[in-house]
Amino acid sequence: MPMKSSLRLRFQYHFLKLQALLLLAIGSRSGALRRFGRMLQLFPADRYALASQAHVQAQLNHPEEALASLQQLTRLEGSAPQEAAAWFNLGYLLQQAGLHEDAGLAFRSALERDPRMDRAWYGLALVLIHQRQFPEAVEALNKNTALQPMSPHGWYRLAQVRLALGQPEKALKIIAHLRQFEPKVAAQLERENALGTGMCGLATGRMGRNAAH
Repeated sequence: MPMKSSLRLRFQYHFLKLQALLLLAIGSRSGALRRFGRMLQLFPADRYALASQAHVQAQLNHPEEALASLQQLTRLEGSAPQEAAAWFNLGYLLQQAGLHEDAGLAFRSALERDPRMDRAWYGLALVLIHQRQFPEAVEALNKNTALQPMSPHGWYRLAQVRLALGQPEKALKIIAHLRQFEPKVAAQLERENALGTGMCGLATGRMGRNAAH
């Protein structure tokens, strides 16, 4: 490609990018989406434009289009963190669409590229909970809580899974740990599962419903 032509394309690309960012800043997602599409016409393998397009499509409640954009993004080569992020986002949308098996595969692909992606471990744990694979969910949640020890979400799910496995003593230890930095979450777990009243149990149906959130 001649240098002048290449420079002209780059200028057009960056001008469209600036327009897209300004449109997003004023809340015009549809306008920004059109700019990202034009950026991809110039450079079809541009990871930034493709990822941004998928993000805006999801915000505009166009899940099928967002899934298609992310599937295309996962086929592009990039750095390990870039590829992991693409696979995670694909897994998240698949999970939201109720395609749990496909979501689990996407989260595993993300973790192959970045084993320290805590949110991918959490997403995988939710898939495993939905599939009632509780021992495997414990492993995933242990990874998540090791990477995010101060986030209550992984601990909350881990306590639920321990109860589903018939291990109330382990769930109580988690609640005691949570009480040190998230007392409201600890109290919520106690209320939801009648802990402290001699009724340490968790309805397996409730676990299935909670796993979807």
